[in-house]
Amino acid sequence: MIDITTLGEILIDFTPVKTNNGKHTYEQNAGGAPANLLAAAAHYGGTCAFLGKVGTDAFGKFLEKTLKDCKIDTRGLRFDPVHNTTLAFVSLDESGDRSFSFYRNFGADVFLEPNEIAEDVIRSSRIFHFGSLSLTADPVRSATDKALKIAKESGCLITMDPNYRPLLWKDEKTAVKTIRAYLPMADIAKLSMEELILVTGKSDVQAAMEEVLGWGVRLVLVTDGPNGVTFATPRAHGFVPSMKVEVVDTTGAGDIFFGTFLYAITRDAPDLQVITAEQISKAVAIAVRASGLSTTKKGAIASIPSYEEVF
Repeated sequence: MIDITTLGEILIDFTPVKTNNGKHTYEQNAGGAPANLLAAAAHYGGTCAFLGKVGTDAFGKFLEKTLKDCKIDTRGLRFDPVHNTTLAFVSLDESGDRSFSFYRNFGADVFLEPNEIAEDVIRSSRIFHFGSLSLTADPVRSATDKALKIAKESGCLITMDPNYRPLLWKDEKTAVKTIRAYLPMADIAKLSMEELILVTGKSDVQAAMEEVLGWGVRLVLVTDGPNGVTFATPRAHGFVPSMKVEVVDTTGAGDIFFGTFLYAITRDAPDLQVITAEQISKAVAIAVRASGLSTTKKGAIASIPSYEEVF
């Protein structure tokens, strides 16, 4: 069995590096939320597989090598001879928080076709994970729909991280409508505080989480940077504080959090129907350490801390 399979974007993050004259150069790093999540889970011992699309350019080959180096199954990685690998340029503010400029209008990840889905990989998976960036346009949205249908039929635990990026949507209304339509398909959902407020329209955290649970999600995780992580199931609620660290770069921190959490949950294999607040808190605390320590280094996959530092 494969512990976690993800579908979605894999791309190049160009991370800024200051030069001696005060200008920036850009360092090539592998990125994309689904890929970052898998890299964290695989780093700690999970068996993982990726479904997505890159160009036949040098960037695509670099991303394929990165996945293989992370011991991630690449049977579902497709190469597009027409569209180039998707790119993102990262900007960091004084606190290390990041923003993105995307080069994706004709990026290969958007052109994953339904007939290119590796069905056998999904059927062999315990968890199937997706985000909202594979829902912004066709054909990848149709590919996601097909993958979700297979995952449901196969009894996979389904997880979702909206990973809302305003620049990649037609408008906020379309994004919210789409995310709200797909969240009920997830057993576990991880949202940032901003995403929780956006999709529910509620500023009260507990009320907003209760609304998401009402849609059928069985476990909601809400990350709020330095303010910690709040979680809820229909029977349990809890909070885990964040780590205090010197932040350098937050790129991929949420993905590393969720990948580590899913690995920890998979390792202990609790039943979501009866999972306790103590079990969730333990996995969240492990994930908080991984994501917190990752922010002390630049990049996403390159910043994942060691097993000994986290577990």
